[in-house]
Amino acid sequence: MSRTIAFTREQLRAPFTLVLLIGVPVLFVVSAAGVLSDFARALGGSLTGNAAVGLSAGWAAAFLSGALGFFAASSSRGADRRLALAGLGPARVALSRIVASIALATIASVAAFAALEARSAIAHPWHAALAVVAFGWLYLGVGVLVGSIVTDTLEGSLIVVFIFMLDVFSGPGMSTTAAPWAISRKAADVLIAAGLGRPSPSRDWIALGLTTAVALAAAFIVFAVSARRRS
Repeated sequence: MSRTIAFTREQLRAPFTLVLLIGVPVLFVVSAAGVLSDFARALGGSLTGNAAVGLSAGWAAAFLSGALGFFAASSSRGADRRLALAGLGPARVALSRIVASIALATIASVAAFAALEARSAIAHPWHAALAVVAFGWLYLGVGVLVGSIVTDTLEGSLIVVFIFMLDVFSGPGMSTTAAPWAISRKAADVLIAAGLGRPSPSRDWIALGLTTAVALAAAFIVFAVSARRRS
């Protein structure tokens, strides 16, 4: 627990980071819903109204969490190797880093959901809240995976942005049929359903839980392995 708190403080050592985690999701939800609806119409999708506002909250959480995960993994290469070699071991270092990042991603997700609640009356707010958090955790896993594998900061950050943009424009609501590579499509399905006032079937919840768990587990494994090799 002490390592997790230390890593969280390390990521928040710049006070502006917390401002970004809270402020960016709010601004994104307020300004992006109409833009998403326009893009959806251009791509043949059907995203409108509360569904668009709901999805904008999910994407706000995803974008910030993906960036957070990438830079948390990328910027700690030397320190993590030294900590692992000093006796903590790569698994404990990886677990503490990822739990700290999950806490910060959850802050961003809660801010996005709060903005969503303030702007729109969602019929199933708890469904929407869980879907927004799932967006954040899923992209946190993506960011950590990329940050653990790609050593160049510019290349890695562009890869995260590319995955994000590909997912945005090929996911549910944004195109006629969600593409198979749209990794957040189950989170989007649940969030759109909540915005439209419809409950999500059990299979969507199971798929959402499995997708998020796989992303975080893969991030943990790759992060732990890379901690052994960092120099």
